[in-house]
Amino acid sequence: MIYGAINIDPEIMGGTAVFTGTRVPIQALFDYIETNETLEEFLENFPSVSRNKAIAVLKKATTSITSEKLLNEDLIG
Repeated sequence: MIYGAINIDPEIMGGTAVFTGTRVPIQALFDYIETNETLEEFLENFPSVSRNKAIAVLKKATTSITSEKLLNEDLIG
């Protein structure tokens, strides 16, 4: 399934969420952020990921964690 900048396909990286058109796991971006590395450093190390895709994923994450409706669904499910 393709969700904008995110692709989840059992045939690619065993179904791990990756940036669409790449084999770069979405988690890699969050790992960089967690270790205080910049978006620029991430993009330099993963040139197959565009700035637009990285920003789209960050916006999607922001929407997910700031949406009370989505948070309630996650807690219930």
